[in-house]
Amino acid sequence: MNIAMTVSYDGTSYYGFQTQPYGNTVQDILEAGIRSLTGEEELRITGSGRTDAGVHAHGQVFNFHTASRIPVERWALALNSRLPDDIVVRDAARVPDDFHARRSAKRKTYRYTIDCGKFPDVFARHYRFHHPTPLDRAAMREALRHFVGEHDFTSFASKHSTQPSHVRTIYEAELVEEGSVIHLFITGNGFLYNMVRIIAGTVILVGEGKMRPDAIPDILAAKDRNMAGPTAMAHGLTLWRVQYEEYAPEL
Repeated sequence: MNIAMTVSYDGTSYYGFQTQPYGNTVQDILEAGIRSLTGEEELRITGSGRTDAGVHAHGQVFNFHTASRIPVERWALALNSRLPDDIVVRDAARVPDDFHARRSAKRKTYRYTIDCGKFPDVFARHYRFHHPTPLDRAAMREALRHFVGEHDFTSFASKHSTQPSHVRTIYEAELVEEGSVIHLFITGNGFLYNMVRIIAGTVILVGEGKMRPDAIPDILAAKDRNMAGPTAMAHGLTLWRVQYEEYAPEL
């Protein structure tokens, strides 16, 4: 049986989603919980993508194959009883045998959150990048529009990216205001290492007046990481949603 799950987690205490040699990842915690339920010591999960240390998820998706007879409707509650408070499975469903959380994904949405209040919110400080001076939100919206479409995102990828192609398609890029808080929502068919954080860092420069919005096309064309802005802090980033044809969790 192939089971897909949607999980939310606070990434503050973890070294990212994907298993690392030094441990302490969200994947490690999830696999340990599932193995304790099934007794399948070789069980591995497949995530829809990796998140860096300190990055959060509202709707990360993973799947795994199991011979367990636990009814699918009981999986979320059973697994949550074996997880720490900062990781919560929100949905579980049986999916076709060929469903693959990463390869089957059609769209992914990330949210980057900026707090422009004079003082940081002590209760939300792990989820927002604090920027205590005003930002030009109209200019930031204009900059975001230039990312929509199919582009080579070499200028907006880490120099450590190992992907053979840096061409990706951005379907939507919007700025949503919530008082002093700004959310950047970016939806695409896939993302490169640090891509959203570099986009966010660049758009913040535009908001500060240190870069023109119409500079974005030239930065994309340059295919040079040095042309774009800094990599924004990890804690402001959340993997918001992953969309599929075979699996549609309610978030």
